[in-house]
Amino acid sequence: MDALTSPEFWLAVGQIIMIDILLGGDNAVVIALACRKLPDAQRRMGIIYGTAGAIALRVILIFFALTLLAIPFLKIVGALLLVWIGVKLLAPGDEDEHGNIEGSDRLWAAVKTVIIADLVMSIDNVIAIAGAAEGAGGEHKMFLVVFGLVVSIPIIVWGSQFVIKLMDRFPAIITAGGMLLGWIAGTMLVTDPAVANTEAWTWFIKLPQTDWVRYAAGVVGAVGVLLVGRAMAKRSAAGSPPEAH
Repeated sequence: MDALTSPEFWLAVGQIIMIDILLGGDNAVVIALACRKLPDAQRRMGIIYGTAGAIALRVILIFFALTLLAIPFLKIVGALLLVWIGVKLLAPGDEDEHGNIEGSDRLWAAVKTVIIADLVMSIDNVIAIAGAAEGAGGEHKMFLVVFGLVVSIPIIVWGSQFVIKLMDRFPAIITAGGMLLGWIAGTMLVTDPAVANTEAWTWFIKLPQTDWVRYAAGVVGAVGVLLVGRAMAKRSAAGSPPEAH
């Protein structure tokens, strides 16, 4: 395939893998919580079936997301959501998002829990991966999405502890991930049909569809996420009560 020799294709694959690792750490937690009560003999099957169901559901959601991104103004909304997700990545809250995930001692009940929980938690992954796939262009978007997910899901499920330790040791990985989401948001926003189409929605701002404009928008998005995320993190740290000794 010609796509496999394209630098844009492999750049987008790398972005999808990084996005899924950074934003998909919850998947491993959900799978562990949902399958923790299963007998040892069924636990592996629960993990495999739950992960397979979650992947299939994610591909379907991303397919619809890629289709919807052709509608005017939806890329702008998606870009703003990505900026918010990137800022949250740099300035995470303290709330426990997994407190309501209950384990089950029945295989298919555990699998259902994994799939439903992944559906609820997958909006950030879906938007970010759809944006990264859009950047590759061409007719290979869904192949790109599936390829990226197939590579990254095993890393999340079986290597999650290593990835978490790596992020704890090298916080720059998380910073780079947040900036990557800002970059994707910027490049997504300026390619929205409402911005790119000069013959329609003439009341809306128009930008030339050049590489320079997309790169500039990506830089603005990346730097914006970094600055806002750090500012919110500092404010959160300043407002936190001092630790007791």
